[in-house]
Amino acid sequence: MHHEPARPHTPRRKLRAVARVLAAAGLAVDAYLHAHLADRYDAVSATISQGTLFRIEAAVAALAALLVLVWRRALADAFAWTVAAGGLAALLLYRYVDVGELGPLPNMYEPAWFTDKNLVVIAQVLALVAVSCLLLTRRRRRHPA
Repeated sequence: MHHEPARPHTPRRKLRAVARVLAAAGLAVDAYLHAHLADRYDAVSATISQGTLFRIEAAVAALAALLVLVWRRALADAFAWTVAAGGLAALLLYRYVDVGELGPLPNMYEPAWFTDKNLVVIAQVLALVAVSCLLLTRRRRRHPA
């Protein structure tokens, strides 16, 4: 029986492993909270309801969490970064700016902070920082000259 030598656990590998777990955890919390809150926002509606948008965010964040853990490719990390950054940007925009209805999107202006919103911000920032770490510490493939 032939055994391959174990790869050394370099500080970079440990950092990336921790970043993956933190990114997935942040995205999972984001997914859970959006799914949990969705029914409360079904009445805020234009062509599409805010509750439906929350369900979409929950599904996309859950997919991103899974991809960060399982697929481990730059594309998965970039997708996760986009989900976290986009969710955070939307939350902050609708917290501070009364955008009104935008096409099929309802007016989601909500100028208040509450526990679940605070937790979503923390989860999205955690995911964003962790995925940024993954993207910035990715090894570049060397191509023959």
